[in-house]
Amino acid sequence: MTQGAYASVNGIDLYYEVLGADRPGPPLIMLHGGAYTFRLSFDSLLPALTAERKVIGVELQGHGHTADSDRPFSIRQCAEDVIALLDHLGVERADLFGYSLGGLVSTEVAVSAPHSVGRVVLAASHVRSTRSEAYYPEITELKLDSPRMPTEEDSAAMKRAYDEVAPKPEDFFPFVVKLQPAVHDFEGWTDEQLARLTMPVLIIIGDTDFVRLEHAVEMKQLLPDARLAILPGTKHLQVIRPDLVLPMVTEFLRQ
Repeated sequence: MTQGAYASVNGIDLYYEVLGADRPGPPLIMLHGGAYTFRLSFDSLLPALTAERKVIGVELQGHGHTADSDRPFSIRQCAEDVIALLDHLGVERADLFGYSLGGLVSTEVAVSAPHSVGRVVLAASHVRSTRSEAYYPEITELKLDSPRMPTEEDSAAMKRAYDEVAPKPEDFFPFVVKLQPAVHDFEGWTDEQLARLTMPVLIIIGDTDFVRLEHAVEMKQLLPDARLAILPGTKHLQVIRPDLVLPMVTEFLRQ
């Protein structure tokens, strides 16, 4: 079963899809990567995940079906939108699976509303300053020849997925310009904030990710109940790979 709908939250119409088995227990909220859609981020995982539980896929401000607005774009604002969506749907507690930008938003949701969060999967995400601590320098300096950077094919897939569902396809490039500083200038969370995230967390990054390997280890140490997986031969935009990610995520969420 798939059901797409909009929720009016915080001045925008936020798109979400409800998929999968309507079973007892918390739903899984899935939050996509920056400039991605829900489906482009997670389609390869959905058949297996939705066979076991209810999945709610969200498209954040300016992404996919959710139009941009004059409202500023920030990690905190996106998290407030997700929390408002949970209230709108009457969801008291949910697990979170966030990829890249979605991982940042998931972390902010957990910081802001820990009572509403069960288990958390953070894929290709970080918790410190993007520019100075979390990312490799060639990412924030936009060195396009870096093997870590998106390929032309990757960029074309993002634009194609956006064009297929966006209310205004012409907004893609202006929104990417708006999005980048929200991520690249992001300062992260304090040790004290992270120490309060006592829920189980699964951290997944690629060995050729935007995120520095040392930072992933730091995340593991800062979060009280975290485990870390580093995927071999995997770039940032390849992290959601079903052969490796699906077994570990499924096991983690079942626990």
